[in-house]
Amino acid sequence: MFIVYILFSESLNKYYIGHTANLEDRLKRHNQGRSKSTKPGMPWKIMYTEEYQTKSEAYQREMEIKTQKSKIYIERLINSAG
Repeated sequence: MFIVYILFSESLNKYYIGHTANLEDRLKRHNQGRSKSTKPGMPWKIMYTEEYQTKSEAYQREMEIKTQKSKIYIERLINSAG
């Protein structure tokens, strides 16, 4: 099982989209500053997740979300999960 996730940083007011097989470990790494791209925004909070059977599917979905380049699109996804 692979998870596409959206994190939010209150300090930066920004979202981060990624995928992983172990969400708990990945969030811990983001919040320990072990990811260069997310270190400035610590702490990160999980806002949204989707599950996929394969890494390829999860990666494709991550790229689909990222290519929208839209905070509104991301917030609609988060709100739709209600």
